Amino acid sequence: MTAQRACAVSDLQEDTPLRVELDGVPIAVVLDSEGDIHAIGDTCTHGDISLSEGFVEGTTLECWAHGSAFSLCSGKPLNLPAYEPVPVYVTEIVGDDLMIDPTVTKDVSGL
Repeated sequence: MTAQRACAVSDLQEDTPLRVELDGVPIAVVLDSEGDIHAIGDTCTHGDISLSEGFVEGTTLECWAHGSAFSLCSGKPLNLPAYEPVPVYVTEIVGDDLMIDPTVTKDVSGL
């Protein structure tokens, strides 16, 4: 599969998650305060909760329901009750379009 348009970069608001769905895959897209764009799986691994409804602080996204914070860089949970990571997707900017391939995840094993 190839990358698809997820949204316009200009649609992103700093520290405000945006939920997109590509080929049935829910993804939370975040423009952090440093200007970096992250794309992670939108479903909390502790429960079936949308992470894009949560809160961004630095490079973490906190689930609003149970308080687990996930690294936007590695997808790893930083506290309980979640203990399984969410996928982290490769992003590419083409003009003003944010492109994501929902079948390609980043290698975050070193993070």
